[in-house]
Parts: sequence; C-alpha cells; structure tokens
Amino acid sequence: MHLIDTHVHLNFEAFEPDFERVVRRWREAGVVRLVHSCVEPDEFEKIQGLARRYPELFFAVGLHPLDVAQWTASLGDRIRSLATSDSKVVAIGETGLDLYRAENLAEQLEAFETQLLIAQGLSLPVIIHCRDAAQPMAEFLRSFWKQYGPVKGVMHCWGGTPQETQQFLDLGFFISFSGTVTFKNAVQIHESARIVPADRLLVETDCPFLAPVPKRGERRNEPAYVYHVAQRVADLRNCSLSEIAAQTTQNACTLFDLPRPAEQPILVEA
Repeated sequence: MHLIDTHVHLNFEAFEPDFERVVRRWREAGVVRLVHSCVEPDEFEKIQGLARRYPELFFAVGLHPLDVAQWTASLGDRIRSLATSDSKVVAIGETGLDLYRAENLAEQLEAFETQLLIAQGLSLPVIIHCRDAAQPMAEFLRSFWKQYGPVKGVMHCWGGTPQETQQFLDLGFFISFSGTVTFKNAVQIHESARIVPADRLLVETDCPFLAPVPKRGERRNEPAYVYHVAQRVADLRNCSLSEIAAQTTQNACTLFDLPRPAEQPILVEA
C-alpha cells in the first residue's frame, strides 16, 4: 500500500536532531512520495539539497501570504527562475491568502496573482494556503479565471465548510486534508471530506504542524503520520484505507506529475 504526503516542511529545525529516523519511519509507513512546500524563496537551496538526497522528495517554490512584506516584482522573477532550475520542482507555492493572522489583503492578492501567473505560464500546479479567506479567495479566483484562464492546484490543509469546499471544487481544485480531519470537533472538515470527489482528494501532514489523532499530543508532526490522516478520511467516507491510499496516490501523481510508484511496500502502523 502506498501513501503520498502532499505537504511537508522538513527543512524546519524541529527535524534536525533525528532526521534519518524520520526518513526511516516514513519509508516503513509506506510513504513513497512527498511534496515539500516552500514558505519563501530563501528556503530553496536547503529544500533542494533535501530533494537531492532523498529520491522520493519533490518540492515547490513560492512565497507564503504571511511573508508578503518581502514581495517585489524581482521576487516574482526569482520564483519563476528557481522553478525552472530543477526538474524536481513540481509546483508553485505555497501561496494564497491568510486573513487569520494578517489584514493586508491587497498586498497578499498582488503576490498571489503573480504566482498564479507563474504557475500558469510554466504549466505547474499551485499549492494554495487559504485561512479565514474562503470568500475573497473564491471571488478572486473566479475573476482570475475569466481574465487569464484556469490554473490547476490544491487547496492545502483544507478546513472550510462543505459550501466553501464546493466553490473550489467547481473551480477545478484538488482538496487536501491534514491532521485537522482527525480532530473530534472538526465537524465541518469531516463533512467536507465526505463530499470531495474521489479523483480530487489528497492527504498531507503539513508537518511539523498539526499532528493527527492519535499523535496529537506530540510536539512535532512527521510524514509517517499521514497514515492516520488517510485512515480517518477512509472512515469518514465509509471505505477502506487501501482504497484511500490508492486513490490519493494516483491523484497526487496526476496533479504534481510525480513518478508513479512501481512496487507495493507493506504498510505498517506509524
């Protein structure tokens, strides 16, 4: 059984003390591909180094909405250049909107629009961060679609209502669920996980954040724990873990144009 963790941040200090053990655990858990997201382009070299060391690791480049104080036109040029410099770059992002921790919507939209155009121009998917911003996000994307045409991508670490989820499905996006889907009181996320079409469903950890139940008490999340995310999604959708693993693996390979796994490893509980 294969699993793909479609959103990780392995370059963070939290992983430095025991990184090789983390790698061993994700391999033992059947995680055969990982997509490393990027918060800001200065991370690129370190993430690239990890991707060179671990063949199953692919990555994105972009600027997070909470870091748009760094935004300049030249930074957009740099993102475009970096995205074409390494064949293991499979996406632009993470980018998007965050109105939970910031109110600078105009500045976030400027950086977001440019990154959407870069993704579109390079035929790459975009990894979208959207927190407390579903309505302005949907409105902006519909406007962008009318002016420039669609962009493929994923709403990562999704926490919206079923109604919000449907808006992004209607725009053609994949929806990715993280450890929050395992939380007991995350009712709207549970409902959203039930309505996403099978061919648009992804799973992720967003590690080192948001450790899933039953690992929620741990200070650090890690890729092996995507097993628990997939298991909870399977439970919510009344299907087997193997079905969710196979479908989300296929979906991730399709969206990010990842090499498809050849052999079937044995999945062990993380």
